[in-house]
Amino acid sequence: MVRFEHVGLRYGLGPEVLRDLNFHIEPNSFQFLTGPSGAGKTSLLRLLFLSLKPTRGLITIFDNDVVSLAKDELSVLRRRIGIVFQDFRLLDHMTTYENVALPFRVMGKDESSYRGEVVELLNWVGLGERMGALPAVLSGGEKQRAAIARAVIARPQLLLADEPTGNVDPTLAQRLLRLFIELNKSGTTVLIATHDIGLMDQYDARRLVLHDGRLHSYD
Repeated sequence: MVRFEHVGLRYGLGPEVLRDLNFHIEPNSFQFLTGPSGAGKTSLLRLLFLSLKPTRGLITIFDNDVVSLAKDELSVLRRRIGIVFQDFRLLDHMTTYENVALPFRVMGKDESSYRGEVVELLNWVGLGERMGALPAVLSGGEKQRAAIARAVIARPQLLLADEPTGNVDPTLAQRLLRLFIELNKSGTTVLIATHDIGLMDQYDARRLVLHDGRLHSYD
């Protein structure tokens, strides 16, 4: 599904923040991405989400050479990827329900075909009574859950999550991880970036470890 070959990334004229990355992610797999702060995890996720192109090297996603694609082609490809940003990226003028339903609206689907699914997921993540609330009145944990629900609602082929359990209590963190695991069992490839070693130790999953811009894999 994903292949990086000798990938490097720098911002402007600065030093490379990612150096000579060589790895692949198999379809239907589940893995964690970890490493110290500043190691480049968010930059790697941005490459995977196609919001950045590498400075050098080759990235192939869904059998497409990312470097050679035009912006409109990248936009179409990005619809097959779900992402949970660390800063949530909820749209301030939309309610919780509208934010979570956004992927379906982008696809041009009629609301009657997805409303029940959105409501069910919001109830499952504990936001059933906050469906009509705007982001400004949601707590950090509520925003986190809404962002996760939006990322998974359309069952993307690839799910990327940047510290998805960082603003919730341990019990809810476990529940959200179960959601990711069930999504993975249904065919979605999952990559979760986290600092939480205790959380990773509870699951038998591959770990991609970034350190000083370089990547190591531990199965």
